[in-house]
Amino acid sequence: MKVAVVGVTGLVGTVMLKVLNEFQFPVTTFIPVASARSVGKKITYKGEEHTVVGMQEAIDMKPDVAIFSAGGSTSKEWAPKFAEVGTTVIDNSSAWRMDPSKKLVVPEVNADELGAEDKIIANPNCSTIQMVVALAPLHRKYKIKRLVISTYQSFTGTGMQAVKQYQLESKGFDPKDDEMAYHYQIFENCLPHCDIFLENDYTKEEMKLVHETRKILGDDKLAITATAVRVPVDGGHSESVNVEFEQPFEVAEVKELLASTPGIEVQDDPANNKYPMPLYAKDQNEVFVGRIRRDESIENGLNLWIVSDNLRKGAATNAVQIAKYLMEKELLGVNPVGV
Repeated sequence: MKVAVVGVTGLVGTVMLKVLNEFQFPVTTFIPVASARSVGKKITYKGEEHTVVGMQEAIDMKPDVAIFSAGGSTSKEWAPKFAEVGTTVIDNSSAWRMDPSKKLVVPEVNADELGAEDKIIANPNCSTIQMVVALAPLHRKYKIKRLVISTYQSFTGTGMQAVKQYQLESKGFDPKDDEMAYHYQIFENCLPHCDIFLENDYTKEEMKLVHETRKILGDDKLAITATAVRVPVDGGHSESVNVEFEQPFEVAEVKELLASTPGIEVQDDPANNKYPMPLYAKDQNEVFVGRIRRDESIENGLNLWIVSDNLRKGAATNAVQIAKYLMEKELLGVNPVGV
């Protein structure tokens, strides 16, 4: 099993190595891949030192699977070239998510849609992944009519530069302009601005929640509105999700359904101050759900608080789970196909 990790020196790429190891993914040949400026650097994986290679060298090695965490433009250019030699690409960028010819996959929700012909598979946005893990079983049972989403997203979701900006600010330093990932300081601040603003005055991150959720749940009629906020938290993304169902429900039944769903841990005990928090979600692979309560202002309304480590389930873990599913179903293997 030849496995390439593209963007191996980045924030998600670093976590990817940990997750591959923890999941005991059967890597026989490990291929660390990065941009030209990182070629030749040394990466340690499972106690062994490996030399970072460039894109073409990695393609020539014909890996069985290539997990991309290198940005949309890189993926657009290079993912098809990997696919042309038969490599299955699992891409963590936004490049392929809304391409109608590509699957957008959260294993707990829709892995059964995958086949050997899927050579480029899209990993959803981090905030979408954790939310749909919780919403999918509820949608199947009660049929979601409308979602109102507010996110509280860790600065780690922006990448290395945001981490450095936060660290400088937390130590009392003023970052230089070229060290700023955001327009304003993130330390002791909240920014209602994730990604760029679009013509409708929503941010790109907010519209990802709209479009990706509809695609994964297979329902283009879902009414969804979102506000995404960047917060000074290192540990994961949190989401307040207000759900309006078409069918009536019982809160106790909702809790039982979520607790029995793979990948979810219900933490919901208000009497003992038990609820999900990024402080405890950090370095965990599960999606944590709590504050489960009826919205008494509307008929068939429910409130959920959903937390998960954005670098884990929101990125690396989800990608490795896809690879593991493909391997177990014997859908991996270098068989060149057209893209």
